[in-house]
Amino acid sequence: MSSPLTVGVAGITGKFGRLIASKLLANPSTRVRGYGRNPSKLPSPLTTSARVQLFQGEAFDTEALKRFVTGCDVVICAYLGDDNLMIEGQKTLIDACEESGTVTRYVASDWSLDYTKLQLGELFPKDPMIKIKGYLDEKAAGGCRVKGVHVLIGGFMDAILSQFYGIWHPETKSIRFWGEGTEVWEGTSYENAAEFTAAVVTDREAVGVKRFIGDRKTLNEIVELFEKVYGFKPALERQGSLEELKVLMHKTRAENPAGFFAYMRMFYQYYWLNGQTLVGPETDNDKYREIKAESWEDFLRKRSPEELAQAMYALAQ
Repeated sequence: MSSPLTVGVAGITGKFGRLIASKLLANPSTRVRGYGRNPSKLPSPLTTSARVQLFQGEAFDTEALKRFVTGCDVVICAYLGDDNLMIEGQKTLIDACEESGTVTRYVASDWSLDYTKLQLGELFPKDPMIKIKGYLDEKAAGGCRVKGVHVLIGGFMDAILSQFYGIWHPETKSIRFWGEGTEVWEGTSYENAAEFTAAVVTDREAVGVKRFIGDRKTLNEIVELFEKVYGFKPALERQGSLEELKVLMHKTRAENPAGFFAYMRMFYQYYWLNGQTLVGPETDNDKYREIKAESWEDFLRKRSPEELAQAMYALAQ
């Protein structure tokens, strides 16, 4: 019988960090150490479980980070923020893991899209992930005992159909899209992504890039699923070709660099749809058959059409 696994979750107070922690606790031989700015805000059972230990601190508080990671076997980074946090903050955490003498694996804050197929500057929000993978690879080549783990899941279903991206519009029962409708939509729900992450973490041999997909469907196929699940077909509003989207996103960024969110969502859609960052079709799903992949149909059946637009903000507590 293997010894208990102690997993640190940095950024446990974020919604995805909480979700990962809850999936880890489903395994009775796993203990969780959580790190966040205000862990007292966490819901039960994370604050009451005997298998959870919480630490308070900031991303650049090296002494607090050392206390948190020392004793962990694996550390998961669930940070979400600006480039300074995602690059320098992660480097600070990785360095603390190296100094701990106990941490052997570091799960980087990656997840969406296969950024390993991107050049720096193409999909700029993924630049920190490229740089952190390079940092971990360089350290490993230099003899560092901490090995990088990178979980890639395509697009988050909860985000894709949320109001943030402006694709699904429940008030008009319409979908606004770029491209031809035949491009592959790779998607994995937040919950499923957390389940796959927990499975990788508890697999003591798992290192490097791990790829998972809940489902792969074209927009045309997803429209058929809307009819099957909800009884209606969304009206389709084509906004233009992918090449037109590429021109528009660069133009919007050049005209108003400060309007980050206006063009960031365009960049994500372009690189998600153009085939460059596809995670599949070959995945690691079959290595963890205890995890059931949540399909697009499964995802829709769990929510009303109105709830889809808010799914990104309604993660399980």
